Amino acid sequence: MPVLVVIPARYASTRYPGKPLVALTGAGGQARSLIRRSWDAAMQVGGVDRVVVATDDDRIRTAAEGFGAEVVMTSEACANGTERVAEAHAALGGGYDVVVNLQGDAPLTPHWFVEDLIAGLRSDAGAGLATPVLRCDGRALNGFLADRKAGQVGGTTAVFDRDRRALYFSKEVVPYTSVIYGDDDPTPVFHHVGVYAYRPDALAAYPGWTQGPLETLEGLEQLRFLENGHRVLCVEVEARGRQFWELNNPGDVPRIEAMMAEMGIE
Repeated sequence: MPVLVVIPARYASTRYPGKPLVALTGAGGQARSLIRRSWDAAMQVGGVDRVVVATDDDRIRTAAEGFGAEVVMTSEACANGTERVAEAHAALGGGYDVVVNLQGDAPLTPHWFVEDLIAGLRSDAGAGLATPVLRCDGRALNGFLADRKAGQVGGTTAVFDRDRRALYFSKEVVPYTSVIYGDDDPTPVFHHVGVYAYRPDALAAYPGWTQGPLETLEGLEQLRFLENGHRVLCVEVEARGRQFWELNNPGDVPRIEAMMAEMGIE
């Protein structure tokens, strides 16, 4: 079953324009762009047949081609990463059984998150797509709550049923809990990791659906699948001592760099 990984990247981010080209300095003092670090993360995933960057911006294309990435140019009209991945997959002529959307703002994504995600989708014939979820420890949950108190979005949370079928995704912290957790305590809140593995038919259908009210309100592309009655499989992944954070706001840069230093990521 051939697997394609697409890294969608756009320059004109509403919250953080130019984000893919922002430099992140690793533990050894070497600065690399966000898109480069996302590419490096993708190249560590086992069982992948091809990795491409999908963008509509020549600055990102130039940067990506400069470090050896294959680039697919896509339309400026793509409303989100899933639409961009669908367009890139079509432009490449299809032929892949699993298409992974490794979003370009998650450079700390461990390779086993994606490997477990692909395995989860393959094991569930009824799911059109799968996405990873990571149980928050107290430190991660408190970080989410602090960001929301400051009027920022630190990450997305997910709730799902006993069969791991997604019930909802939100930029708010759900479910609500009044318990105070220590840094290393497990919590009932799951961080949605911004990676998706699609079956080609579900991916191809997505751009033809209009945005629903929930997707519009939350600004979360995966809600379009739920609003159109498609099953989204949540695959629980394990941190294995690794910290994970997405780059959503300028304030996330020092946070991610501190995590990289702590984990020894060059």
